[in-house]
Amino acid sequence: MGTYKWDGLDKNGKRGHGHVVARNEKEARKILRSQGVRPKKLTPPSFLEFDISEWMIENGYAKGFGVKELNQFTKQLAIMINAGVPIIQSLEILNKAEKHPVLKRTVSEIGREVSEGATIADAMRKQKGFSPLYCNLVKAGESAGILDTILTKLAEHMEKQEKTKAQIKSAMTYPAIVVLVGIGVIWGLMVFVVPQFMGMLESNGQEVPAITQFVVDCSNFFQEYTSVLLPSFGVFIWAMLNFIKSKFGKPIFDNFMMQVPVFGGIVIKGNLSSFSRTIATMLSSGIALIDALAICIDTLDNVVIANDIKEVKRQVTQGKTLFEPLSRINYFPDMVASMIRIGEQTGSLDAMFMKVSSVFEEEVNQLVTDMTKLIEPIIIVVLGGIVAVILVAMYLPIFMSAG
Repeated sequence: MGTYKWDGLDKNGKRGHGHVVARNEKEARKILRSQGVRPKKLTPPSFLEFDISEWMIENGYAKGFGVKELNQFTKQLAIMINAGVPIIQSLEILNKAEKHPVLKRTVSEIGREVSEGATIADAMRKQKGFSPLYCNLVKAGESAGILDTILTKLAEHMEKQEKTKAQIKSAMTYPAIVVLVGIGVIWGLMVFVVPQFMGMLESNGQEVPAITQFVVDCSNFFQEYTSVLLPSFGVFIWAMLNFIKSKFGKPIFDNFMMQVPVFGGIVIKGNLSSFSRTIATMLSSGIALIDALAICIDTLDNVVIANDIKEVKRQVTQGKTLFEPLSRINYFPDMVASMIRIGEQTGSLDAMFMKVSSVFEEEVNQLVTDMTKLIEPIIIVVLGGIVAVILVAMYLPIFMSAG
């Protein structure tokens, strides 16, 4: 985008001049026409006014905004609407204050669409970064005249959801980092330390015990094939990531992760927590149960759980209660299903789902804590044992000769 200067007739029919920010000349003329301005001359931005960030956005090189930026924008918009600031003016203020270039441009586009008569929800649907859940809740808030309340709920929902995701991510990341560091230490011992000991043993002509010979053979293997192993490992990781992302591989991977002891429980409870909080937020905003279930399916990361919720939606569409199909899912806790049944009977399904979400979040916290306590000693024992074997193998011939 750039600043186009114009000379012509303003909205009062008097000669005037000014400037307008647009992506190209066609858009600049369109914006001026919507303002009642009839430009006779339109000067494009000069090279000195070139905006590198806008160029990166135009060509798809700029990184999109994340949940953190969107959450901040949502909170600020809710506060301004609650304070009685008109929506267009609120968007203009937020656009000027925004630091993230992609979100700044997105807010500008939304403001332009709204000023031309579009609803906020429709304007957001045309932009990247706004999920169906977000847009549907905004639409419900606009229709009911409680947009500030809905935006506040959305911000809370995103914070809780990201917290749960962060817990699951940390549960995966910590053991992976420790294992990688341990592998690096073992590789260093094999490639740099063991050969030094072998040089000493060979110069003394000592007999090499079986365990020492085994470690030496491993060391020779690492020295000879490291240049092949590292690229092969990289290719393997790349192939696995692509397999996991594929339509065929993701269900297999998701199902496998659900079966892993302890960690499977974190994956299941984390997704069910996200599902419960999402549907609770939507139901409390006045969105119909069938529509809420359809949107919830898109928000789930696990394909297996998403397919089970699709089946729940199908049966609810056929007239069954929500409790019936949920109670048939083997990993869905009976106690939680009973809570949902009570929520249906009392007409407080949204409140019950919110309580269910809190239950799942607490269980995820406990499972993450338990897994960390379980994995730490296992990793330390395994890696420590390997290092101990290497050291014993190297020092054993020295002790034997001393004896």
